[in-house]
Amino acid sequence: VQLQASGGGLVQAGGSLRLSCAASGRTFSSFGKGWFRQAPGKEREFVAAISWSGISTYYRDSVKGRFTISRDNAKNTVYLQMNSLKPEDTAVYYCAATTLTGGTTEVGAYGYWGQGTLVTVSS
Repeated sequence: VQLQASGGGLVQAGGSLRLSCAASGRTFSSFGKGWFRQAPGKEREFVAAISWSGISTYYRDSVKGRFTISRDNAKNTVYLQMNSLKPEDTAVYYCAATTLTGGTTEVGAYGYWGQGTLVTVSS
């Protein structure tokens, strides 16, 4: 069972990136999915979550209106579209899956984690 995150990179402030997280080894179509991030010296924090159906989504306040989480269950993949990026968005971004079908903001509820992809936003 593996979650593989990709799409990170270096971008200037105001730019955009799209992160992808592909699952292998099993299907996660009935799982809630989430994106978290961890900046150097800081704790891992919630960014966005989505229910198994994609109908319900959740965002931390600082990314609302800029980030969009989505999923394609046929491809076993979840995405995070990040627009209007700011230097404070710089972090390693992790995708995760939870058995809570509705999704959740709680990091402890996620039992499956990807390896992380680095996003660096320059000013």
